[in-house]
Amino acid sequence: MTKIYCYDRCSTCKKALAWLDANGVQYEKIDIKVDHPNEAVLRELHKKNGLPLKKFFNTSGILYREQKLSEKLPSMSEDEQFKLLASDGMLVKRPLLICDNAVIPGFKEPDWRTALGK
Repeated sequence: MTKIYCYDRCSTCKKALAWLDANGVQYEKIDIKVDHPNEAVLRELHKKNGLPLKKFFNTSGILYREQKLSEKLPSMSEDEQFKLLASDGMLVKRPLLICDNAVIPGFKEPDWRTALGK
């Protein structure tokens, strides 16, 4: 079953959910603010994705800016980054699509179309 971590007030998440509905994709919607992925899940998703860990951070989020993470992340170890990312769902890039053959942070229709065979 396809899962999507999202935040109801996020316009990109709304667009992604509408795209899934329009393309007949069944999915489990998970509120990233309430039920965010823990460190073990994030490590597994990162391994499956293969992108740099920074791609999992919501770099345009308020929390990211308030904590000045653009300055801090480069000097943090990967373990520290995972702990930080797992501490608050609002730090995680959304929507976060998880399907059988892909993990995709953010909504880029061509990537989602490929991953979901649409």
